[in-house]
Amino acid sequence: MDKIAVLIPCFNEEKTIAKVIRDAKAALPEAVIYVYDNNSTDATGAIAAREGAVVRREYMQGKGNVIRRMFREIEARCYIMVDGDDTYPMEFAPEMVKKVLEHNADMVVGDRLSSTYFEENKRPFHNMGNSLVRASINHLFGCKVKDIMTGFRAFSYGFVKTFPVLSRGFEIETEMTIHAVYNNMQIDNVIVEYRDRPEGSVSKLNTYSDGFRVLGTIFRLYRDYKPFGFFSLLGLVLAVIAVLFFIPVLLEFLGTGLVLKFPTLIVCGFVMLAAIQSFFAGLILSNMAMKNRRDFEYRLTLVCQKQQSTQEEEK
Repeated sequence: MDKIAVLIPCFNEEKTIAKVIRDAKAALPEAVIYVYDNNSTDATGAIAAREGAVVRREYMQGKGNVIRRMFREIEARCYIMVDGDDTYPMEFAPEMVKKVLEHNADMVVGDRLSSTYFEENKRPFHNMGNSLVRASINHLFGCKVKDIMTGFRAFSYGFVKTFPVLSRGFEIETEMTIHAVYNNMQIDNVIVEYRDRPEGSVSKLNTYSDGFRVLGTIFRLYRDYKPFGFFSLLGLVLAVIAVLFFIPVLLEFLGTGLVLKFPTLIVCGFVMLAAIQSFFAGLILSNMAMKNRRDFEYRLTLVCQKQQSTQEEEK
């Protein structure tokens, strides 16, 4: 088991990967550097190998698929994940490692938004999207995470080996954050400087399509992790619709003693039944979610025990 593993997912980063590897070596001399080449059509893999990194390949396209492969294959006490585009200064990595190894953090967020991100990033819709995603998750999940979409993070062994990677693309960062928040894992924050990509380096993130995927991920995970809140809100909306359409029918009946809009009355009845059903579905799914959390705690305990026994054997 490595003490520190630096994980660099890459797709066509030949212009920057050498500098990222050299910076990682300088900041963390004891770390093993892993570069996972995600079907690059340039010399990214060859350059990384020449710089002394362990180069592996993931043939399923998408950052989420690369992270899944990394987390499965690599064993380490602390993991540092950083993009290969040289937008994150590696001199902040030792502080992040320290929070994992000495302060029991499960995930350390490299916070760009509290420093230079909004000045350095030249894509205004990315700025707006980052702020929207941060506000949405902090409100829906009752947390105070400073940067949701950052690609610069540190993880504990327990986090990596219990995190179920479901996303295939750039929404993976959102999924990591919500997983840590929901399972009450320790999240620490380190403010890092951000610099825009150097000239000639092209972002793989599509502002609109990937942005909608991220919002869809938030919606899906809120439904899965907070089913009572989700289905209660849905039930409330249905109940309000049923009442609004029922009021004219009721007023007409009180005034004339007749019900002339039977179809509306029937629809109102079915919509109200759907609202009640949604509420009770939320209750049932909430109990199931609680059971999943208990199972997760049990799995986390087993993983941590495995880590401790491995460390003792290595000693």
